[in-house]
Amino acid sequence: MTDDDLIARASAARTRAYAPYSKYHVGAAVLAEGDVFDGANVENASYGLAICAERTAVCRAVLEGIREIDTVAVVTESSPPASPCGMCLQTLAEFSRDSKPLRVLLANLRGERRVLTLAELLPHAFRPEDLARKG
Repeated sequence: MTDDDLIARASAARTRAYAPYSKYHVGAAVLAEGDVFDGANVENASYGLAICAERTAVCRAVLEGIREIDTVAVVTESSPPASPCGMCLQTLAEFSRDSKPLRVLLANLRGERRVLTLAELLPHAFRPEDLARKG
């Protein structure tokens, strides 16, 4: 799957977002083990219950047995393309491995793109091994 294909999947997912409050539609697509899992943001009148597109896509992958993600594409309206929020970055960190950097493709409706790694966006993620490091 090419970056263009993954961004197209995220863009298509964006059209299915439920964002009646913010009007900010986001789509995401996660590539893992050769399969793609897409997601869109889903808002709620109780704002704290909203779920971001990235976490929706990750949850879909996890339900299919995925435990390691290779790449995530995120499509927003923002210029330059917006980064995932901190909660989404931490969720992505749970399913990434230092031995294989997780790629993050950021795109918008104007065709602007940024390609980063999760480590660039979240250089000091809390990892499962940190649970074993007690004072």
